[in-house]
Amino acid sequence: MTDTSPAISGYHYDHAGLNCSHGYLLPTVLRLLDELNLPADQRRLFEVGCGNGSVAHELARRGWDVTGIDPSAEGIAQANQTHPDLKLYSGSAYDDLAAQYGQFPVVLSLEVVEHVYFPRQYAATVFSLLHGGGTAILSTPYHGYWKNLALALSGKLDRHFTALWDHGHIKFWSMKTLALLLEEAGFRDIRFARVGRIPALAKAMIAVARRPVSARVVK
Repeated sequence: MTDTSPAISGYHYDHAGLNCSHGYLLPTVLRLLDELNLPADQRRLFEVGCGNGSVAHELARRGWDVTGIDPSAEGIAQANQTHPDLKLYSGSAYDDLAAQYGQFPVVLSLEVVEHVYFPRQYAATVFSLLHGGGTAILSTPYHGYWKNLALALSGKLDRHFTALWDHGHIKFWSMKTLALLLEEAGFRDIRFARVGRIPALAKAMIAVARRPVSARVVK
């Protein structure tokens, strides 16, 4: 498999804080985490694509024990400088993360799957990081008929597809295609929440998926 690590290591972060997408993602993510009703000693979470550490910091403030990785050298440098108490490291969804870090009750990955070259390997990695019965929470920009039509009619498709953004979006997911990816990896009980704007024009969708208690990892 082609090694893309050098290319994606250059993803740029302007600062070490939350960005505008977190304004509509985090409230729903926090609600979904609360709904898991995990006892304090099980509030362990692995973040695939922790970026500059801003989300991990918010979760740690709320009692979560967070471990995370990101391929962006700049993002991890900012994370370690701003949040030295957090367990955030350089790494990729193409690495054997479960062998290195173990398994967790929850895996979180916000606005990552649209950037990956090998989504099946990404999904398999997320699956492998979960205990049996564990929950994955993933977000990505939402695409559906009415939103796509609105983008086309408004002349905003070029801006939306970010063709000139280095290390930008290379995959554009619908609920159907993302559900198929997760099902293929072995996930079950897949459901979606749309966030930002009205549902038909949502900015993003959040997938919640469960690893069955007894399941094998799909290679």
